[in-house]
Amino acid sequence: MTALLDSLASGFNGDESRRAVLDEILRDGLPGPRSEAWKYTSLRALERRGFAMVESAPEIDIELLAGIPSPRIAFVNGLYSPVLSATDGLPHGVSLQLLSEVLAAGTDTARFLARRFERHDEIFARLNAALASEGVLLRAEAGVDTAKPLHLVFIGADDGTDRAWHLRNLIELREEAKLSLVEHHLASGAHAHFANSLTHVHLARGAALDHARIQHESERATSFLRTDAVLGRDTQYRRTDLELGAALSRHELNVRLEGDNARLTANGVLLAGGKRHVDTRLGIEHIARDTSCELTWRGLGAGRGRAVFHGGILIREGADGSDAMLSNKNLLLSEGAEIDTQPVLEIHADEVKAAHGATVGRLDANALFYLRSRGLPEDLAQQLLTAAFCREPLMQISDATVAALLTAQLDHALTTAGVA
Repeated sequence: MTALLDSLASGFNGDESRRAVLDEILRDGLPGPRSEAWKYTSLRALERRGFAMVESAPEIDIELLAGIPSPRIAFVNGLYSPVLSATDGLPHGVSLQLLSEVLAAGTDTARFLARRFERHDEIFARLNAALASEGVLLRAEAGVDTAKPLHLVFIGADDGTDRAWHLRNLIELREEAKLSLVEHHLASGAHAHFANSLTHVHLARGAALDHARIQHESERATSFLRTDAVLGRDTQYRRTDLELGAALSRHELNVRLEGDNARLTANGVLLAGGKRHVDTRLGIEHIARDTSCELTWRGLGAGRGRAVFHGGILIREGADGSDAMLSNKNLLLSEGAEIDTQPVLEIHADEVKAAHGATVGRLDANALFYLRSRGLPEDLAQQLLTAAFCREPLMQISDATVAALLTAQLDHALTTAGVA
């Protein structure tokens, strides 16, 4: 048993079925470098660390949320914060519940917790299945159409001890519902906590979800996030992710297009500056007919940072008419940075349209020369080109307020990392 698993297991407080899951994890241990899913992200340093349970959340200056309007629900170190939350403006037909309240009531509303993850490399999803005790259940009833975004805020805050927490979330849109959602994963102070979150997204027939996520944690933090989405018939799932780092961060986005004519647009930016390790793994499955996915991702490596990207698209037998596109372009901005990219396309159906590609390179010398010939200093020319390169994945955001929020966060991160 590793120090990491030993410390996490000490916080167990569940039933026998969840205890069995935890026991399996303790027997299996963490995946090593021979695991293909963890080939470029080593867990050797992490496995030697220990984390304490969260007992109470430190006070947070509400000014940290000054740019995040209501309605919002906030968590600090994995605990719900009523002081930082503001749900009065929640639209009619949209409901929020805390997972802890649902578990205490003993209803079957949290049945999604019963899902089990069988693969050894799904280590953090398995830990979440055993240990998660808090999170949010968000539901939009049939026909609800909300223009105002709802904000979910997850804050890691320093309290003098390295803490660990596990959150489990459910986002469910019923038939023809439309919702806009923004996730914020932020830091208050230079903490070194361990956050492990798993979010389920279920879209019923005709539903549409606009989903933005900003991950900008402490440069000493460890962050594992996984999103599993199931799309029904005639649904639209549009999401944009800013992966702006932690010491070690990994996000897995798994989407199953199970209904005919389901549409997915999933774009994002990875910024690995300083010594940050930023890992993103996409697993998209086309199962029904006439489905489509469009994936546009941009990556930056600066300082001694490392960005890892895996873009997997699987078109199953019978998913005729599928249209799949993946583009992953990356810039190396320093000699010490590293970028690893793996585009994977697997097709088992006829009459499909599919393309994928990935590049790793430097800023275009001709573009730099053009800007410098117009009188711009070299550093300013590099900043302009880098910012323009990163903003392409943000162009599909339809809500102007959300687009401005993500652009400001990206520009701030680029400036902090010294690349803009």
